[in-house]
Amino acid sequence: MRTLILSLALACMAGIADLAAQTRLVTHRGYWDCEGSAENSIASLKKSKDVNAYGSELDVIITADGVPVVHHDSAIEGILIEEADYDQIKDRKLSNGETLPTLEDYLLAFKEIPDMKLVLEIKPHKRVVNEDRAVNAVLYMVERHQLEERVDYISFSMNICKELRRRAPYAPVAYLNGDVSPRDLKRLGMDMDYHYKVFDKNPSWIKESKDLGVKVNVWTVNDPAIMRSLVEQGVDFITTNAPLELNKILKR
Repeated sequence: MRTLILSLALACMAGIADLAAQTRLVTHRGYWDCEGSAENSIASLKKSKDVNAYGSELDVIITADGVPVVHHDSAIEGILIEEADYDQIKDRKLSNGETLPTLEDYLLAFKEIPDMKLVLEIKPHKRVVNEDRAVNAVLYMVERHQLEERVDYISFSMNICKELRRRAPYAPVAYLNGDVSPRDLKRLGMDMDYHYKVFDKNPSWIKESKDLGVKVNVWTVNDPAIMRSLVEQGVDFITTNAPLELNKILKR
């Protein structure tokens, strides 16, 4: 009887481990490719919950007068966000009719969505001082809303990643640029968040990362065949514009 109970317990633990190791879905700029939504909109954030996303990715840039706004491109309607005061851009509209959201707007909406994370990308800025200002403003706002446990950070800027590690050692931070090895990321205390083509050139990096305990996110994967290959390799996360396709694969 003890042997049977032990066998059942081990089987249960193995099943839990398999579930924990399953690739998880991150919606790229939220779930925007559906009716009523738009990239980096609050609608796309809310709709990410509908596709059972682990997290909703968003992009943040800071204005000249210190307001973090949610927008992918460095400019909106020809106005460079980093060099503009918030009043110059605050009434600009997204494609779904929403007003350009601030990070504050986003966090207030996010607090009402249980069991999901934000994957918050701080965009590279033209000036390092503005990158540091962006990190300060983002961390201050996340901490003020007591969301420290629900936000993962990513950036193409190594300066931003290092500043995040210094200022928020508790927070998961992943580097996006694709030019740092798993071993060096481990040394820096960062995870890996690379475009899928990086792994064509470095096919051993997924396994090396897993062996080192470095988490692997892959972006932006919309092709089901590539999704399947990455899931089979056991990547931790896939960021996609096609969450319904990825969910079909994960359910199999």
